[in-house]
Amino acid sequence: MRVLVVEDEPRIAADVKRGLERAGFAVDLADDGESAWFQADVETYDALVLDLGLPKLDGLSVLRKLRAADNAVPIVILTARDGWRERVDGINAGADDYLTKPFRMEELVARLHAVLRRTVGQASPLMRVGELELDPRTKIVTVSGKALSLTPLEYRLLAYLLHRCGDVVSAGDLLDHVYESGTDREANAIEALIARLRRKLGPSLIKTRRGHGYVVPANAR
Repeated sequence: MRVLVVEDEPRIAADVKRGLERAGFAVDLADDGESAWFQADVETYDALVLDLGLPKLDGLSVLRKLRAADNAVPIVILTARDGWRERVDGINAGADDYLTKPFRMEELVARLHAVLRRTVGQASPLMRVGELELDPRTKIVTVSGKALSLTPLEYRLLAYLLHRCGDVVSAGDLLDHVYESGTDREANAIEALIARLRRKLGPSLIKTRRGHGYVVPANAR
């Protein structure tokens, strides 16, 4: 899963980036509203963490522009502790959740997972398909109760396929959601990641749809 963190305070941005990466996300940063609007418009993200007090273009304006452009990316806004009016304005403008500063990293991670579950109508925090279970809270992946050791890229790719369970996902789409911007991304890298995952998960879970992409069927065994 790929997240854009929009925060103009470098220390907070760096802390959030480290925390989200430890939680299994690929993270890009933007430090002003104009950059955030541009990146969110041209790149593909699973969620945004958006501070409202931004230079050049305030966060509320970024939020309104995204929703006016029919960009439905889940957005968690960050507000000052006494900024109740900002929170109300943000929710009314289309934010999915909010968090007041200062906050604990664990709460931000939990809220991100919650809004991501809601986008696909998933009630349980656990992702289960057949004998496979992925717990986003702990990043533990098991097959038939046996824990697997996955690299960060393997984990992000599997988590995104499970998030889109039943949908055929193109290699290009996977590149957009697994890698941070600025990294060397080639379609054959996804093919190599899929091959490594199949060796660990078994060959039958991730299906290839020739010319279209990859899918984890909802009824996979």
